[in-house]
Amino acid sequence: MAKITTVETLQVDLKPKVKRTDAVQSFESQETPIVKIRDADGVEGIGYSYTIGTGGSSVVKLLDDHLVPLLIGREADEIERIWRDLFYRVHATTVGALTSIALAAIDTALWDLRSKRAKLPLHKAAGGAKDRIKLYYTEGGWLHIDEGELVEEAQKAKERGFGGTKIKVGRPHVAEDVRRLRAVRKAVGDDFDVMTDANQGFMVDEAIRRARHYEDCDIAWFEEPIHADDVMAHKRLCESTQIPIAVGESLYSLSQFKDYLQNNACSIVQVDVGRIGGITPWLKVAHMAEAFNIPVCPHFLMEIHLPLCCAVPNSRWLEFIPQLDLVTRTGMKVENGYGVPSEEPGLGIDWDWSALDKLVVHRKAHG
Repeated sequence: MAKITTVETLQVDLKPKVKRTDAVQSFESQETPIVKIRDADGVEGIGYSYTIGTGGSSVVKLLDDHLVPLLIGREADEIERIWRDLFYRVHATTVGALTSIALAAIDTALWDLRSKRAKLPLHKAAGGAKDRIKLYYTEGGWLHIDEGELVEEAQKAKERGFGGTKIKVGRPHVAEDVRRLRAVRKAVGDDFDVMTDANQGFMVDEAIRRARHYEDCDIAWFEEPIHADDVMAHKRLCESTQIPIAVGESLYSLSQFKDYLQNNACSIVQVDVGRIGGITPWLKVAHMAEAFNIPVCPHFLMEIHLPLCCAVPNSRWLEFIPQLDLVTRTGMKVENGYGVPSEEPGLGIDWDWSALDKLVVHRKAHG
C-alpha cells in the first residue's frame, strides 16, 4: 500500500448539448466536482460527481475545508475506512445531497487509484459479473419536446440499436401523457421498451390514476412517480399497478434503499453513484437489491455506471445520456445497443485535460 501525498480539487461546469426539462425542473448545467488523488508511488486516481446546476460551489467548499485535508497521509487502499471516517467527520450534514456528492468524488477517485495499482479495469476490480450492458436512450424524451419530435427521436434511438427510450411524463392532464406514449409505442412497435419518468411530480392518488392509463402502452417502468421520501405511498402504488416502479436517483443512503426493498415499495433500483456517496455504497445497494431479486438500472453518470453495471449480476439497463463529451477524448464504447466497458486500468475515462482546463471554475491543491 502507498500513502496519499497530494490531492487536487476542481470544479468544471458543463453545458448540456440539448435542452433538458422534466415535470419539476430544468437541467441548466452540470457542475462537476473533480478530485485527483496521488499516492507516494506516483499513481493518480481521478473521481468526480455532479449537480444539475446549483450547489456545486458548496460541494467544493465542503471538500476543500472539511474532507480532502483528512486524506493526506492515509493509506489509499483503505477505501472503506476512509469513507466511514469522512462520513462521520461531517456527520451533522448527513444524510444529504451535498455530503454524498462530495464523498462520491473522493470515493470514485480512490477506486480509480486502486484499480490502476491492481492493473485492472473497474468492472473487474469491483466484481467482473459481465462484459456489456443494454442501453436505453433518454435525450429524446424530455417533457418540452412535442409529439412529432418525440416519435422521431424514439425511432432514431431504435435505428441506432438502443433497446428502449425514456419518455418524461407529467403533462397537465393524463390524456396528454397517454397520447404521447401511444404515439411512441405505435411508431417503435412492441419489441422496443418505453420507460416513463415523472421526476417525483405526482401525489399518490394521481400516480395511481396515471399508472392505470399508462398500462395499455406496455411501459417498462414508471420512474420516480412520487416524492422519494414517501416509501408507503410507493408501496400503495406498487400494489395498485402491474407497471414496475423504479426509484433511487434521489436516495442518499443504504438505509433508504433498505426501507424500499423491505416494504416491497419498488420493482427497480436506480442507485446513482454520485448521489449515494460513491462506488463503495453503490456496490452495497446493488448487492442488497440482488438479495431481494430486484434489478439495478442506475441513473445518469453513464461513464462510471457502465463498469459498475458490468461488475454486478443484477444490472439490467444503463441510461445513455452523455455528459462528458466536452472533456474526454474518446466516448463510451457502444456495440449493437450495448455499452462495453473499457479494459484500461481504473475507471476507463479518457480525460482530455486540455479541453477540461478551459472549463475549470475552481482549483485547489492540497498536501
